[in-house]
Amino acid sequence: MTAKRVLVIGLDCAAPQLVFERFRGELEHLPRLMEQGVWGELQSVIPAITVPAWACAMTSRDPGQLGIYGFRNRKDHSYEGLSMANSTAVHEPAVWDILSAAGKQVIVVAVPPAFPPKEVNGVMVGCFLTPDTNSDYTYPPTLRQEIAAVAGDYAVDVDDFRTDDKERILKQIHDMTERRFKLFRHLLKTRRWDFAMMVEIGVDRMHHGFWQYFDERHHRYQSGNPYENTIRDYYKRVDQEVGETLKQIDDDTAVIIMSDHGAKLMHGGIRINEWLIREGYLTLKQPLAEAGPFKLDNVDWSKTKAWGEGGYYGRLFLNVRGREPEGIVPAENVASLRDELATRLVAITDEQGNEIGTRVFKPEEIYREVRNVAPDLLVYFGDLNWRSVATVGGEGIHTYENDTGPDDANHAQEGIAIIRAPGLTASGQRDGMRLIDIGPTVLSLLGHGIPAEMIGTPLV
Repeated sequence: MTAKRVLVIGLDCAAPQLVFERFRGELEHLPRLMEQGVWGELQSVIPAITVPAWACAMTSRDPGQLGIYGFRNRKDHSYEGLSMANSTAVHEPAVWDILSAAGKQVIVVAVPPAFPPKEVNGVMVGCFLTPDTNSDYTYPPTLRQEIAAVAGDYAVDVDDFRTDDKERILKQIHDMTERRFKLFRHLLKTRRWDFAMMVEIGVDRMHHGFWQYFDERHHRYQSGNPYENTIRDYYKRVDQEVGETLKQIDDDTAVIIMSDHGAKLMHGGIRINEWLIREGYLTLKQPLAEAGPFKLDNVDWSKTKAWGEGGYYGRLFLNVRGREPEGIVPAENVASLRDELATRLVAITDEQGNEIGTRVFKPEEIYREVRNVAPDLLVYFGDLNWRSVATVGGEGIHTYENDTGPDDANHAQEGIAIIRAPGLTASGQRDGMRLIDIGPTVLSLLGHGIPAEMIGTPLV
């Protein structure tokens, strides 16, 4: 089964329970695509985070093979050596690299991590990691002026989306989405292309900013609030943008609608470092009477076995002798300490003593290879219904305030996939689709061989 061209529209964080269930009856174009092809949940990678998830999809590698475990990664075993992942961290060829080398023409818009942009046989526009649109965020560089002419005040992301200023971010999300789809359609019209892909980050921002207002199970939900239909209305807006985009393709073009992960309500946060302090694994030079930021320069490394990072998932690092600058954990004790910590992390309950279903992962058990400096343990508190919060001091290990600003939702392991292709029998819902299968699917649809290094398999 081959197609003349492949069009991929990525909706970052689009949730299957919303697209396939709750909002399906109010959408027009996504349900029609579902009826014309195959659809279902798309299993993300661990961690289910925008970076590295999109890179995993398009290179068909797992995070360990890429050596990227989130937005922030340890660049070495020093305590302060955290760096932000960007396009330079991805060394394996993505779909557009492979197709470009084969002479195919590509359009790539805002697919993380796409800053700085790479040279392709076509055009590339930077993603939300772009500092601002005054930077060199396009390939070729001259495309920047064309974007300004076509899309006006083009935005790569929403400014400070973790805020109580809901009216501002709501307007910014809608404006950003309108301009991104407008630019994408302009490029589809004005460029020759074999493969075209865009990612809209607005879905993710909408979930984090407005989930409490529509989900009756959220602890802050209030019936009749002014933002109750905000997420639904945005999904309808995105559905219409997808429909307008589909008008520009013919029946010989395959279409993939996908998300890198899903979304779910967030009950609260587990203060990972405060828990480590209380359990005797982490010692501060100066304890904090009230909750405040965790600062590495306040850690007494001579008495510390482990410390953690906040985020949608938790990252826990051991202070290993001979590995970290002031490590105290003997190498021969690392395995038993990790097992001990994993067992005790899973046993953390909510404030009422109920189990929350935490999952703990060891990198070498979930990845084919572990490159660069991986966390010693990855933690899904409450299977992602709770996030990891880094603050220390004050009372309790549970918190209902996010340390990086207001946030209503966490990521979910299941995203969406909808595929329509020439010659593909409409067979409805399909199980077992994986994020790492998307890259091979694109190559297969275009009749290109699949590199042996790719770990996924074509979905059609």
